[in-house]
Formats: sequence, C-alpha cells, structure tokens
Amino acid sequence: MTHLLMKMIEFSLKNLTFVLLTASFIRFPNAANSQSGGSIFNVLNYGAKGDGLSDDKKAFEAAWADACKATTSTMVVPSGYRFLVGPTSFSGSNCQRNISFQVDGTILAPTSSNAWGSSGLEQWIEFTQLLGFTIKGKGTFDGRGSVWWTNRQVAKTKPMALRFSSSYKVTVTGITIQNSPQFHLTFEDCDGVLVHHFSISSPGDSPNTDGIHLHNTKNVIIHHTNLSCGDDCISIQTGCKNVLVHNVNCGPGHGISIGSLGIDGTTACVSNITVRDINIHDTMTGVRIKTWQGGDGLLEGVVFSNIQVSEVEYPIMIDQYYCDHSRCKNDTSAVSIANIMFENIQGTYTVQPVHLSCSDSKPCMDLKLTDIQLKPKQEGYHMHKPFCWKAFGKLNAPIIPEVDCLQEGNPLNSWGYNDAQCAA
Repeated sequence: MTHLLMKMIEFSLKNLTFVLLTASFIRFPNAANSQSGGSIFNVLNYGAKGDGLSDDKKAFEAAWADACKATTSTMVVPSGYRFLVGPTSFSGSNCQRNISFQVDGTILAPTSSNAWGSSGLEQWIEFTQLLGFTIKGKGTFDGRGSVWWTNRQVAKTKPMALRFSSSYKVTVTGITIQNSPQFHLTFEDCDGVLVHHFSISSPGDSPNTDGIHLHNTKNVIIHHTNLSCGDDCISIQTGCKNVLVHNVNCGPGHGISIGSLGIDGTTACVSNITVRDINIHDTMTGVRIKTWQGGDGLLEGVVFSNIQVSEVEYPIMIDQYYCDHSRCKNDTSAVSIANIMFENIQGTYTVQPVHLSCSDSKPCMDLKLTDIQLKPKQEGYHMHKPFCWKAFGKLNAPIIPEVDCLQEGNPLNSWGYNDAQCAA
C-alpha cells in the first residue's frame, strides 16, 4: 500500500513539473523580452503604420490586449513614427499589475469629425481601472486642438487629451502633451498619483486648456514639470486631499488654482494642499482659490510657499464670487475657507498684488500672509491697491505693498469647522 502511494506521488510531481515547464515556454507571438525580464509589446508588430495618416487605433488596442495579460509588461510606441490614433479607452479591469506604456514616438489625435461623432467625446485617450501603471518616454501626445479652438467645431464636445479614472498608483513622466482641445491631463477618482519631469505645451490664448486637472483624487505629487497652456496650469477640484506640488514652471496660463468649487450648489471638500517652489510668469493669476456662490463644504489646510511671480496680473487671489458666465445670481451660502497660508511670494504684478474677496455669510478665517514682496512691473503706472472683503487673519512682515485691509481675529459671524458638510 505504501509502495503504491509513493508511485502516485511521484507521478503527480512529474505531471506538475511538466505543467510548469510548459507554462514557462508560453510566449505571446508579437512580444519580445526586456532586460528587466518583462515582455515588450511594440505596436509596429500589431500592424501600426506610424505614417500619420492611417488610423492605428486597432493596432494599439491589440498591443494593449496582449500587454494586459502579461506581468510587468511594456507597450512600446517607438520613436521616428507618427501614429494617428482615434479615441480610445485602455481599461485595466482584467489586466495584470505594473504595466508600462513607453511612448517615444508621436501620437496624433484625429481632426476629422467622423472620428468623434456629431456629439463628440469627453476624452481622446482614457486609462481606467489600472493598478501600478506608468506612462514614460520622450514622445509626444499631440491633440491638434487648433481646429477646436477656432470657430470651426469638429464636434459639440471638446475632448480632454489624456484622462485617468478609478486608478491606483499611476506615474506619468518624461512625455509631452501638447495642443489639447480641452484639458491636457486629467485624474478623476484616483489614489496615488506621481507626475514628474513632464511637459505641457499649448498657446496662452487656447481656451479652457487646463494643464493638469485633479478631481476627487488623493495622495498626489507633481514636481519638476513645465506647464504652458491657456487656462489653469494646475486645477485642484473637489474631493482632492494630500496634494503636493513643487518645482513647477507655470506660464503662460491662469496660474495654479484650487477650484472652482461649489458650482450649482454642490458640496466641495478639499484639504491638505501644498504648493511650493514655483515659478509663475505671464499668467492671469498666480496662486488662486475660486468658489461659486451657493456652494457648501470646506477648503482647509493650504500652503502656498516660495512662489516667484513675473508679470502676473493677480499674484494672490481668493475669489468667493467666481462666475465665468455673463451673469450669476447672488446666494448667501458658500464653501468655507480656513487655514490658508501665503508665504514668501515675490516678484512683479501688472494689475493688483493681493485680492481677497470672501463671502459675507462665510468669511475667510485664519489667513496668514508672511514675507510678501510684490512690485508693479513698471513704476509710475496706475495699479490697484490690495483688496480685502470679509477676510480675517494675520500679517507677518515684510509685506510689500501694505495690506491694511486684512482684519485680525475672527469675524462676528464666525463659523465652525463642524458646520461644513465634509467628513473628517
């Protein structure tokens, strides 16, 4: 009986060895091996032409389908080619972890209305439900947005260029995104985002072309990036927390903004935002907070530190009466704003150095201005003096020019942090 049992075990082990050896020799027919041990999936091996004229969307999707199945794989878009790729969604719902997207060539968005349909799409290229994903390389995503910015509309909806949604641990590095029809790089419902050594390039007059747009995204680090666009270089929206931005060059554009928050009476919750070591030039605003009347919620724990501005219209701004329409109704409710620090902000302005316009019903509380040294671009020109309304906080010298409109202490109608509809 013992001898029979030993034979059965020996047979099972031999079969297991055969299965493992067979599995180790399984290969994707279009894949190569990288030095790091992962598989490489080059879009050229899937029929991509790279001539800038043929739509290579299907080749990209086929390469992605195979890369998705392999552990630690890399999908490669090689240099020396221009790939026309129609609107595409790369889903990671059935993918392995730690996929890389190596872009060294140029990826072009279509400009024909046939590619977008009459109503259009929200994004050109979407990455969704990914875990441990990296876009890297020296290549370019070219949204070719000029046809969308002029009077000739390709479709009703202008698409974002790259959009990440519902993803965890995402890295974007090395690449350039240029001339997006609308936002360039968007993160929605993501956790663990790293963007570094990365560039965005669009004309300063290109409409609504935010650089990096964050919505309901947490644990974000953005550093060593060059952002030139026609709207906010970085916009931080509701649901964002634990965001660090440093060593960024911004301009032209509208500066670095938190908001707009509270549109259409919505509740906005934003906390623990640090923006430091920034160079901002030739922009409408420098560092800005903007909220709509009628909103609710809380913005707290914000630091703007070591900001160098050059020829910026409004270097420091809080605007709780934000409105991008021709007319907006007055409303007493507002997103609460507290514990905001502006520290070591220096350089030149062209309209007004400080503008703090806070809500009548929810005055801004615990504002701190420290070492502010702002001078007009040209001495002798008429400039607006610093403006404050319902803004309460503390000044720490030096403050140039004098900001004598900031009120000390707390307002009579001070509100409590628990008043805001935001979870701790």
